[in-house]
Amino acid sequence: MRHPLDGITVVALEQAVAAPLATRHLADLGARVIKIERPGAGDFARGYDQTVHGQSSYFVWLNRGKESLELNIKNTADRALLATLINKADVFVHNLVPGAVERLGLDARTLRAAQPELVHCAISGYGPDGPYRSKKAYDLLVQCETGLVSSTGTADAPAKAGVSIADIATGMYAYSGILAALYDREHTGRGASLHVAMIDALGEWMSQPAYFSRYGGQPPRRTGARHPSISPYGPHRTGAGTVFFGVQNEREWAVLCRDVLLLPELVEDPRFATNNNRVAHNDELTSIIERAFAELDAEQVIERFDRAGIANARLRTPAEFTRHPQLAARHRWRPVDTPGGVVEALLPPVVADAWEPVMGAVPALGAHNDAIRAELASKVESD
Repeated sequence: MRHPLDGITVVALEQAVAAPLATRHLADLGARVIKIERPGAGDFARGYDQTVHGQSSYFVWLNRGKESLELNIKNTADRALLATLINKADVFVHNLVPGAVERLGLDARTLRAAQPELVHCAISGYGPDGPYRSKKAYDLLVQCETGLVSSTGTADAPAKAGVSIADIATGMYAYSGILAALYDREHTGRGASLHVAMIDALGEWMSQPAYFSRYGGQPPRRTGARHPSISPYGPHRTGAGTVFFGVQNEREWAVLCRDVLLLPELVEDPRFATNNNRVAHNDELTSIIERAFAELDAEQVIERFDRAGIANARLRTPAEFTRHPQLAARHRWRPVDTPGGVVEALLPPVVADAWEPVMGAVPALGAHNDAIRAELASKVESD
């Protein structure tokens, strides 16, 4: 089967989350991704946990479909081999610590001077210049610096997001930037020098609360699982269990009052006449809603919501998500080989009618050492 990135070679000097996420998506589209790892240790994300057949859940998630090559990039012979790989590649991706790439001669200016068609993508915490240029960055720290932690949690305590949201945002912008650069190269013949900073990527996602705070004169309220500026929106107790739902406009508010709560008089109640009124009186409104649900269980309330066309959800655990009936009905899981055994992996979010994602195996450390070295040796002999 044809894949969109067939024939594209990516060399990735990467570790952790952001860069590996970007290159894994490229591999799913058919690119050959050669992952450079430290001899004997590899990507340090391999050691984050041992929960998936003895392997790291992070590594299994982020590295399917790649080839693993161990290189000591401080060793002269291995550096020469890396240079040969990059010279034959279409894309080079790295997320080395600040300053390291320049010392190694792997920066965009150096590489693209000899190879102008190369797409060079650098990923950093805070960007290539400015006072934070040399500052190390991890996901939680960037969540702090962009205001996400201060906007998340409860009134009593801020909280981080439950997933590596700064890394994920950065990886997705790197991925889309690389695709755009490859598309542009088809027209110009020239590659591109890309830089994706975590603070910029997550900063984009934080734009709404940033606007709200800067121009509204007050920070967003931390409201736990509720919405700080829309009401009703979030968890509500029933007689047995909790349901989550949201109302987005006045039409839905009227439907909620009439068909779900069975309290049509609330539509005209001045305390709840507009969204701003409902936010101001959210505690009162929550009490009214929960009293209306007190004689029902969560399933009965969800049935009312569904009949009325009001958006709602059950609170599921991550493990329960893997058994979600909607994903099962749509056949969204595929078996993927790992060194410890087969796992069920979720298909990429974009569904296309022209190709299936590759969904290749997760490599053991150095699994492709011999094959890649032999391939390069044979090419040198033929040249």
